[in-house]
Amino acid sequence: MSEKESPDIPWERKTIEKILLSSIREQQRARRWNIFFRLLIIGYLIALLVIALSDGFMDSPVHTGNHTAVIDIDDVIASEEIGISADNVLKGVKAAYKSKGTKGIVLRINSPGGSPVQSARIFDGVKRLKQQHSSIPVYAVIEDVGASGAYYIAAIADEIYANESSIVGSIGVRMDSFGVVDAMEKLGIERRLLTAGEHKGFLDPFQPINAADVTHVQQLLDDIHEQFIDVVKTGRGDKLKDDPAIFSGFVWTGEQAVDLGLVDELASSSYVAREVIGAETIVDYTPAEDLLEKFSKRLGTALGRGLGEVLGVDSQLR
Repeated sequence: MSEKESPDIPWERKTIEKILLSSIREQQRARRWNIFFRLLIIGYLIALLVIALSDGFMDSPVHTGNHTAVIDIDDVIASEEIGISADNVLKGVKAAYKSKGTKGIVLRINSPGGSPVQSARIFDGVKRLKQQHSSIPVYAVIEDVGASGAYYIAAIADEIYANESSIVGSIGVRMDSFGVVDAMEKLGIERRLLTAGEHKGFLDPFQPINAADVTHVQQLLDDIHEQFIDVVKTGRGDKLKDDPAIFSGFVWTGEQAVDLGLVDELASSSYVAREVIGAETIVDYTPAEDLLEKFSKRLGTALGRGLGEVLGVDSQLR
């Protein structure tokens, strides 16, 4: 009689044997899945490397026929690590101008704005390229949002289009801060700050506000605001309605923006390509970011934000 059939084997032993066999099977199954996922990750990394080294990441698309070139500005305007940078946008605009088939350029905008420096660089760069290629018009088409620095960029266009429900405007400048002086006093926390330079610690949120600091910063904001106003007036000219509210920081719908002269007409990018430029075929010249580079940037940004949270530092700039 076999051991399996023997009635003399205690039920406890049988139970333990079953548990051990089940555990061994689970370990084997887990080991197989572990190997599978490792191979999957290796395959994924190899695929990324092949794509990155292939012709799929050309500097610009190839199109020999007549077409409308489109460059998307669809993120916060900032450095490359955070959003859409001037270098990225101008790279696409230059590529569009180099193409012999480009009959017109559309800056397709969907952005709340961002860095005044990056916005000014895009404005100046497109202005310079327009002067070099005067036969190719540049249009701005605002989709959901074209506000603040994004409208700063749109002002360089020969004409601006939007949807009736688009959010347009916000011609102003802001700086965010906070103060916790009273809370620190209640908690019995003493602020210790050492600086070299009388105003090096100006607008410190842990110290009482200083009137001289506020005056200084307000002057900075006013100067940048005036630069913004000058750009919009230069770009829009006599199209602008004589209304001080335009430069107050308010936003309007696309329909209201037409009445104020901030927008020329209500239309989509496809309409502009077909009816205004006369080249219905649209070619996207928005530079495609290398996947490996994009991943490394996002990883670095995530690590930086995580470190900032640990140290209590806000890394978001507006």
